[in-house]
Amino acid sequence: MAVRRDVRRSLTAAALDLFLAQGFDETTVDQIAEAAGVARRTFFRHFRVKEDAIFPDHDAVLREIVGHLEAASPLVPPLTAVTEAALMVVDTYATDPETSVKRYELTRRVPSLREHEIGATSRYQRAFTAFLNERDGADEPRRLRHEVISAAVVTTHNHVLRAWLRGGGTGDVRAELTEALSGILAGLQPWLDDRDRPREVEDDVLIVVTRRGTPLWKIAQEIEAAG
Repeated sequence: MAVRRDVRRSLTAAALDLFLAQGFDETTVDQIAEAAGVARRTFFRHFRVKEDAIFPDHDAVLREIVGHLEAASPLVPPLTAVTEAALMVVDTYATDPETSVKRYELTRRVPSLREHEIGATSRYQRAFTAFLNERDGADEPRRLRHEVISAAVVTTHNHVLRAWLRGGGTGDVRAELTEALSGILAGLQPWLDDRDRPREVEDDVLIVVTRRGTPLWKIAQEIEAAG
C-alpha cells in the first residue's frame, strides 16, 4: 500500500511540474510516466485521465466525510459534525502544502481544471445538506436552512483555503478555518435557534365606527371585511 501511495505521489508531482512548465494540453501521459520513472500502464493503474493526476482523491475523501457524518453521535450537534467534516476536507490540502499550491496555480491557469475542481467540491455541500436533512428533518423551511448552512460552510472553506494557497500555503489553515466557521455559524445561530419557536399571537385591536341603529349583521360584516 505504501509503495502504491508513493507511486501515485510521484505521478502527481511529475504531472504538476510538467503542466506548469509546458502547459496542460501540451503534456502527454507518456511524458508524465517517463518523468515519474514508471511505465504508461502504471499511470493508468492509478488514474483514468491526466486530469485525475493533479487533484486530491475526492471520491475517497467524500466517502470519509459521509462515513464521519453517518457515525456522528446523536449527542453531537449537527453543526458541530458538519464543521468537523469541513476541517477534514481542508486537512487533505494541508498535509502537502507544496503540491496544493502548485495545483491551485495550475487551476487558475486552466479554466477546465477549475471547473473540474468546483464540480468535485460541490459534492461535499450536497453531503452536508443530506446529513442535516436526515438529522434535523427535511420539511420546509428546514430544507432551506440546511441548504444555506451547507453553502455557507463550503463557501467559507473555499475562501479560507484559497487565501491560504495564494499566500504560499504557510500558516495554520485548519485554525484559520475553525475561526472563520465559528464566526459564520455564530451569525446564523439566532436564525437557527428561532426555527421552531412559535410566533407570538399579537392582540390586535379593531375599532369600527358605525351609525347608531346599524343592524348587528351589518356590523359583523364590516368587522369581517376589516379583518
